[in-house]
Amino acid sequence: MSETSQPRQPEPDFPQQEQQHPGRTEPMDPPPDHGEASYRGAGRLQERKAVVTGGDSGIGRAVALAFAREGADVLFTHLPEEGGEAEETARLVRDAGRTAVSVPCDIREEEQCRRLIERAAQEWGRIDILVNNAAYQMSQPDGIQAITTEQFDRVMRTNLYGMFWLSKMALPHMQQGSSIINTTSVQAYQPSPHLLDYAMTKGAIVTFTQGLAQMVASDGIRVNAVAPGPVWTPLIPATMPDTTEFGKQSPLGRPAQPAEMAPAYVFLASPEASYITAEIVNATGGSPIG
Repeated sequence: MSETSQPRQPEPDFPQQEQQHPGRTEPMDPPPDHGEASYRGAGRLQERKAVVTGGDSGIGRAVALAFAREGADVLFTHLPEEGGEAEETARLVRDAGRTAVSVPCDIREEEQCRRLIERAAQEWGRIDILVNNAAYQMSQPDGIQAITTEQFDRVMRTNLYGMFWLSKMALPHMQQGSSIINTTSVQAYQPSPHLLDYAMTKGAIVTFTQGLAQMVASDGIRVNAVAPGPVWTPLIPATMPDTTEFGKQSPLGRPAQPAEMAPAYVFLASPEASYITAEIVNATGGSPIG
């Protein structure tokens, strides 16, 4: 097996680091691995058309890269202030020989979600895969008293409203064989007190996934979710007060790299998962989920 055939695994110990939200990839130590040197496509998503939210960095970038190397064209979202990060994702998709469409979009706003789906429909005439991945969190070690209404509203609207609107708007452009993949979390099952509001939304995403899957099954559209454990993305130094302990609570004793999440999304989007719907794929590093 060659040295680059699997993602780099973070060492158990790395230095404390802080960033302003939404965070950037470049300053992170160690740098996140999105599969740039390791992901090998096999044509599983040939000519598919995918929409990925939060595709500028982290899991979203890893998914966009993997989808492109599997043969899909990718339209992905980023916040307006994340344009530099988005350029790198677009480059990776194009280097794989696929079309990349980078769209600044704040999914907290219904009209922006509507314009996003309309853009995808105009580009391709259909949507084969929707990945609801964009999320917001902010650690509050002082508990519920420290969670402001402004923070609570931002977490809810980013993590739930956006997913609801985009799924609702994308479904008319989907056909038999299409799929929706949501990003939930181990937090849905093992909530950390300092991430109370975030964990609430991840539990709701599980319920939404399982309910919507039953609703659209007769149309041949599948709805599943991936539940990551701790993953080393820019959101961590931008929202966590202590990054030195991040991921050590998992049985594997380390956080995942974004590249270690991407294969689960590829599988759920592919024909190989044609009989799988309403499922939550556990990618938690060994932490059991119910």
